[in-house]
Amino acid sequence: MKNTFLRITMLCAVCCICFLTPPSNIKAELYEVRGYILGDNGDEESVDEYLSHALIPALKRHGIGPVGAFTNAPNDETGDKTIFVIIPHNDPLAMAQNREVIQSDQQYQGDAAAFFARGNRDKSYQRISSELLAAMECWPKVKVPTAVTLNKNRVYELRTYESAHEKLGHLKVDMFNNGEVPIFLDCGITPIFIGQAVVGPYTPNLTYLTMYPSEESRLQAWKSFREHPAWKVLSKVTKYKGTVSKIHKYVLVPKAYSEM
Repeated sequence: MKNTFLRITMLCAVCCICFLTPPSNIKAELYEVRGYILGDNGDEESVDEYLSHALIPALKRHGIGPVGAFTNAPNDETGDKTIFVIIPHNDPLAMAQNREVIQSDQQYQGDAAAFFARGNRDKSYQRISSELLAAMECWPKVKVPTAVTLNKNRVYELRTYESAHEKLGHLKVDMFNNGEVPIFLDCGITPIFIGQAVVGPYTPNLTYLTMYPSEESRLQAWKSFREHPAWKVLSKVTKYKGTVSKIHKYVLVPKAYSEM
């Protein structure tokens, strides 16, 4: 029954991807963005132990990765203590198979036993928020810079751009696909992934993760972006005006076990 439900869920995901902005298709790389919301009584150490010693090693054993793990930077202003986990999948069918493989992995079940033995009164986190994204034409594959994990000062931004409706959402995707990303690169904003939402709490939207060598370089990169001549031209294109209704921005630092 569980396997049937997973297959039905992935079939629904395939159908949703077919309606995304072209040329997205059923072979698009997918990104699962999980947010382990800790709340006031969450046990961050327990979640870290589960992710670093059970889930991520199991994913790695089955060729799934690189997996990113991040939490709020000291200067993040969202107020929600969360551990974000980014899991890439080759396509929807691979995602369904990956879930089944992990659940049937006996080593994973053993390594995660203590984590799942906790009950309602001593749970490790409040809830898990989830979003599924399909890679966009402008950045079709997850890219992790060489030796990035050696830099202990690196910081990240996870941004979600909501749109009021699907048409405006497609136009924002079009804006990224036709000019915004080269400006990012020119300003020192390094994408790890960029995806259009298939399912999630803020659809229609796109979400992306970017990396910076330091907090100072992050601030300078966005200053350069706002002042970039190409951005000033692109942002004034009539059809792109009003495409974003709300922005969610998290400033993040990597967990020691992050592969991104």
